[in-house]
Amino acid sequence: MLEALLRLCAWMPLPLAHGLGVLLGWLLYAMPTRSRHITRVNLALCLAEQDRRSRGRLTRRSLAETGKTLTESGAVLLWPGERTCALVREVTGEALITGALAAGRGVILALPHLGCWELVGLYCSSRYPMTSLYRPPRVAALDGLLRHGRERMGACLVPTDTRGVRALYEALRQAQLVAILPDQEPAPGNGVFAPFFGVPAWTQVLLPRLAGRTGAAVVYAYAERLPRGQGFRVHFLPAPSGLSAATPEQGAAVMNQGTETCIRRLPEQYQWSYRRFRTHPTGSSAIY
Repeated sequence: MLEALLRLCAWMPLPLAHGLGVLLGWLLYAMPTRSRHITRVNLALCLAEQDRRSRGRLTRRSLAETGKTLTESGAVLLWPGERTCALVREVTGEALITGALAAGRGVILALPHLGCWELVGLYCSSRYPMTSLYRPPRVAALDGLLRHGRERMGACLVPTDTRGVRALYEALRQAQLVAILPDQEPAPGNGVFAPFFGVPAWTQVLLPRLAGRTGAAVVYAYAERLPRGQGFRVHFLPAPSGLSAATPEQGAAVMNQGTETCIRRLPEQYQWSYRRFRTHPTGSSAIY
């Protein structure tokens, strides 16, 4: 059913697919869904400075963007790669990448769950050698579709194990790109608790460790959805200083600061329905 929905959405022009996504988002908001509950909890924790009415409006807008994330996936994963990349109408900050590569440094792309993060990977892999970690989806039938969609412009997907991490180090030594999701919860034993909007979040330490050991440049990136399905604007931002700090806790905290900076620029397009605080410190109450 999911594959059929993706193929149906791939048949649509992007404005129509985004319109369908808004409709799905309204349904997620109108009904007592888990996505609505998680979004409300996350916004109350992370944006407590906003009043309840403002967070309510942001919840509605966020779930509409969540719907677009699903329906635009047909175009992002199934269209011919050149046609998908043509949806990028504007790019800001790409000199951060070209400058680092020209200096012989590798680049770590930090891709938060913000806007259309899948499109950033496709755009970059069409222009530079790029290696990304890949975790097969829970729905095994979608594995082939996702692999083909992400690799069709040249990206190399590697597993989230020791062999995959070695491949990331090798790509950086060759002054190439690697892409990592900085706000994805790591497996037990592979992270530390670090503040995320002031809330302790189980955070991966691989990205700061890669940066510290290889001297690679770290660049944050996201693809902003433009109104009325007009396409996307890709943004590249420098990482905050101190990301390759001496301790894992310090590096993770700085990495989360960089993610926060991106989110505050475009809060409605962040995936607030993700259970970012699913793992909580020992002795504290479950959040969700």
